[in-house]
Amino acid sequence: MIENNILGVVLAGGKSKRFGEDKSKAKLNGKILLEHTLEKIKSKFKTIVIVSNNTIVKDYITIKDCLKGQLGPLAGVLSAMKWIKKNNYSYDWIATFPCDTPFFNISLINKFIEASTAEDSLLYFAKTEKKRHNIFGLWSLKLIEILENDIIENNHRKVEKWANKIGVKTINISYKEIDPFFNINTKEDLAEAEKILIKYKND
Repeated sequence: MIENNILGVVLAGGKSKRFGEDKSKAKLNGKILLEHTLEKIKSKFKTIVIVSNNTIVKDYITIKDCLKGQLGPLAGVLSAMKWIKKNNYSYDWIATFPCDTPFFNISLINKFIEASTAEDSLLYFAKTEKKRHNIFGLWSLKLIEILENDIIENNHRKVEKWANKIGVKTINISYKEIDPFFNINTKEDLAEAEKILIKYKND
């Protein structure tokens, strides 16, 4: 039984400029990238929402960006928050995942769940030794008004800068071999992911 007050959100609204086409629909080992993410997280959340203006996956809720124009991941986060409010759901948090990073460890979700009860921050991001991974985030619904204002009135677009402004805690993730946050931006990355998949063991 799933016992948390977190909405699972997959952000799939990017332009995919470097990939040359909508990469959420690109196939890895016979499944589109978006499906890889959905299959990993589906057992952890009562409800999962995909934020995408293009890709729809059967049996999952898909919502479009609430603001017109390509405004980046922050607009996707806001869209999920506003969807919760519009439908009067009781979720206090959203956990966000990109559609192009198929090797992340789902133990991260357990850490998000723990963080949601800690009450020591309104925003958490995953972090490895050298890098913060801003799309793997846990966002409090208490941020909705300031987020909307910063996007519309203050023209904030970059997750990194906005999070630094708000204040963010990190959840450390260690690994030995395969980088769990390897993300697919180009066709070459997709080919590399096929090679990684041969030795990758799903958690």
